[in-house]
Amino acid sequence: MTDSHIQARFKLAFTSQAQQGFNLDVDLYLPGKGIIALFGHSGSGKTTLLRCMAGLQNCDKGLMQVNGQVWQDGKTNLATHKRGLSYVFQESSLLAHLSVKANLLYALKRAKQRSAQNLAQIVAMMDLGDLLNHHPEQLSGGERQRVAIARALLTEPSLLLMDEPLASLDINRKQEILPYLEKLKHNTKVPVVYVSHDINEVARLADYVVVMQQGKVMAAGDLNEVLPHISLFVGMAEDASVVLDTALIAKDPEWNLIQVKLNQTTDACLWLRDSGEAIGTTMRIRLQAKDVSISLSEHQDSSIVNRLPALVQAFKPDQDKAMVLVELRLDDCIIMARITQRSLSHLKLEIGMQVWAQIKSVAIVS
Repeated sequence: MTDSHIQARFKLAFTSQAQQGFNLDVDLYLPGKGIIALFGHSGSGKTTLLRCMAGLQNCDKGLMQVNGQVWQDGKTNLATHKRGLSYVFQESSLLAHLSVKANLLYALKRAKQRSAQNLAQIVAMMDLGDLLNHHPEQLSGGERQRVAIARALLTEPSLLLMDEPLASLDINRKQEILPYLEKLKHNTKVPVVYVSHDINEVARLADYVVVMQQGKVMAAGDLNEVLPHISLFVGMAEDASVVLDTALIAKDPEWNLIQVKLNQTTDACLWLRDSGEAIGTTMRIRLQAKDVSISLSEHQDSSIVNRLPALVQAFKPDQDKAMVLVELRLDDCIIMARITQRSLSHLKLEIGMQVWAQIKSVAIVS
């Protein structure tokens, strides 16, 4: 086993009347970098697992190792404050009597190296310069969470745990803070375990996804290994999708469109609405299976702009027996189409068949 991984194994049975019948039973070997999303419906065990990782939930049958550091095994069970982690809750939990700057300096005292340069860098990354003299009651919900994230980073953790940090925010505040979470992903080397029940957050932020249901791991893997088949695990067929990190290669100012290339090794491109990004920008897009249809030939007489040749690679079951998920290959890219069983029969689709993927809608997630 290399040091650049996180191993988490917990087995826990609850006996209280409120939680009777719920058991946590997970054995995970996770990447030691990037954002790892714990995804599932409410009550699936995401927060319980996070609390076990942090040592906040007592679990005798547990193993927790982070990039070579043993936090818990048969012989060791470090207290939470000795585990080299930071925890961001749904509520920011700032010290109300202290200013933003004082809250951050309080966290800095826990750091291994009390670096003024590190403080300045994190303040800049979270865009807190104009808020340092404010108190928590003067901040919006999004601003408070930015301070909470900055405070967590200042302790120089080996692992950052985030328990639905956007759950208490309205849609506008969520959109305000998401770019800062992206900065966190790109500008720090701290691995993040991020709990969410919002598939859009997962698609935008995650590198790796763990799908949970009733205390068990239903699937775990890279984002695009799991996301296309999400309906098989938690019954969310409407959300079956793929996420692609594309490159903006051209603009069409006449029609206010941009063209993105799906990856480095393909000629496949898509036209999207121009939102002002510069040529050369990397853009993460999400293609939902429900927004992809299939035809046997290219239809020029259609309002659908994005039509790409594709190869039928596989058929996947859908929770709705009238529907089927079709896996399509575009050179080195995989996308999904959700069509009816009737259409599957009518088109006489077979694995290896050449078709046209008609992409009705594309979401730019970051």
